[in-house]
Amino acid sequence: MTFRFKCATCDEVHEGMPTFGAKAPLSYFEIPEEEREARCDLGSDDCVIDEKFFFVRGCIDIPVQGQADPFSWGVWVSLSRESHLKWIEYFGKEKRSHIGPFFGWLNAWLSPYPDTVNLKTRVHLRDDGIRPYIELEPTDHPLAVEQREGISVERVAEIYSLMVHRDGA
Repeated sequence: MTFRFKCATCDEVHEGMPTFGAKAPLSYFEIPEEEREARCDLGSDDCVIDEKFFFVRGCIDIPVQGQADPFSWGVWVSLSRESHLKWIEYFGKEKRSHIGPFFGWLNAWLSPYPDTVNLKTRVHLRDDGIRPYIELEPTDHPLAVEQREGISVERVAEIYSLMVHRDGA
């Protein structure tokens, strides 16, 4: 059965679980555009800035009540140099979920929530080429609460509306 929801802004019915994500860590966009090529090594799954700041891409999965598939935020998390080296060592391997987790700081601003930058996380590698699972520290931050407790289909529609119709159109 296909997941369907009605957008809270445009009233259209959409099919499939939406996901949102950034192509780079927030810190990447803080580097002046003309300096990025020299200072940043941005890949599809990791990013190194100035050879001293290390980021990996993963998913904050949020259970949706009554649905098999979670709602996912594609996010970037900073890691220590040591953790990043371990991540590189195992990331290309088929079986890697036994490695870690790695401590990290969320390096993403998810606009439907109060400030999400630098929330504490744990990066869990997953097997079979699936991007890492990002577990938020269990605090009272609304994003952490939603990750722990799940959200309704109506909340999915609300998030979709906030992300797609940012200008209110």
